[in-house]
Amino acid sequence: MPITPRKASTLAFLTLVLGIGYLSMHAAPVMSDDDYSYHGDTEWRTDVSEAKQVAAEQDRPVVVYFWTTWCTYCEDYNRKVYSDPTVQSRLDDFVLVAVNLDDDGTEASRLKQQYNVNYPPQHVIITPDGEELTRISGYAPKQDFLSYLDSADRQYNGSESR
Repeated sequence: MPITPRKASTLAFLTLVLGIGYLSMHAAPVMSDDDYSYHGDTEWRTDVSEAKQVAAEQDRPVVVYFWTTWCTYCEDYNRKVYSDPTVQSRLDDFVLVAVNLDDDGTEASRLKQQYNVNYPPQHVIITPDGEELTRISGYAPKQDFLSYLDSADRQYNGSESR
């Protein structure tokens, strides 16, 4: 069966659409280097063990942010939550670490299993020794996000396990 000009143009169009879709899903909305990932002008560590050590030294809880490059709600966090000056100021009371759920590394896999994380975005706020204080599943608007941070901070500063 010969390929007609109409079939050829349809195939070319579908290939173009799929190519654009693929590129847009894999175009990372964040910058990163070996030690940090940057979300909404906020610097997040990428090494959880190091983040826990810093948190223990500075006596602060840890915000573990589970994200992916294709997550639209993660981009909403970047634009609407992390870029807000009030949120940035409040996050200074925490040690921040970002875990890309698409990372095939053993640490990311271990953390996904340890904190039962299956989809982005999720935030698990923990003590320096890894005990969960609170969890934010899915997207939380700025005021709700700040409330979660306040709750975790109250739990941490009121806890006797430190």
